[in-house]
Amino acid sequence: MRALVQRVQSASVTVDSAITGQIGSGLLVLVCAMEGDTDDLAPWLAQKIAKLRIFNDADGRMNRSVLDIGGSALVVSQFTLAADTKGNRPGFSRAAPPERGRDLYEKFSAALAATGLPVANGIFGADMKVALVNDGPVTIWLDTDQ
Repeated sequence: MRALVQRVQSASVTVDSAITGQIGSGLLVLVCAMEGDTDDLAPWLAQKIAKLRIFNDADGRMNRSVLDIGGSALVVSQFTLAADTKGNRPGFSRAAPPERGRDLYEKFSAALAATGLPVANGIFGADMKVALVNDGPVTIWLDTDQ
């Protein structure tokens, strides 16, 4: 699985002019299931993200997790994270098929919520508009195969 994690002051996702998920301070997590990903990767990635120390402590050092600050997460599926950009037109054959992608996306979101983190979601497969105020900016790329 692959995730792009952004530390945010706020974030929201809108589908058909309706907000489907929004958070205040926390993490915007764009997540993609890759071809061949197994069920055990979703909880591993969720734990990694929940414990990722990218929030400032009292000394201004990134030493606190989203759980430590009482933040929340907005989880948005994004198959384009699987893009192969060797040519000028991206290919997405490395992404899991849609049914499998949905299953792993839902398992990841549930595993993240199981850490005690409040989780909001986009809608899998929908045309979504994502708004965010990146804090820092801090953006971290995570890949379970590395």
